[in-house]
Amino acid sequence: MSFEKKEMIEQLKFEIRMIEKGGYSPSVRDPRHEPEMFRESVTCLNVGLEEKENPCTSCFLSEFAPPGIRDAHDDLCHKIPLNEKGDTIDSLKAKGDPEKLQSTLLGWLKSTVARLEREDAAGL
Repeated sequence: MSFEKKEMIEQLKFEIRMIEKGGYSPSVRDPRHEPEMFRESVTCLNVGLEEKENPCTSCFLSEFAPPGIRDAHDDLCHKIPLNEKGDTIDSLKAKGDPEKLQSTLLGWLKSTVARLEREDAAGL
């Protein structure tokens, strides 16, 4: 599936603002609930739904998941390699360090936006 590059850039910039403004921090109403990166954002096609109605492959974030898993997994956004070590949201979440998860995701978002903006400017 092909997605509009400018739209992808805007959505990723939204996610950067979400992290920088503490949008993925636990809420005062439910401090034990750790919000799910991407899944609890308007970026997700299934946000607020009890059950998924839209396949993850319909989401622009699926473009960043490794090709071999795109058709085989749900929650593709949690399988995106975020750095050269191959850390993903899932793997970092399992380590129980939300600050590291957020900083790693923020780094990936910023570098991905910069790359997409360069490609867009070059007409790629």
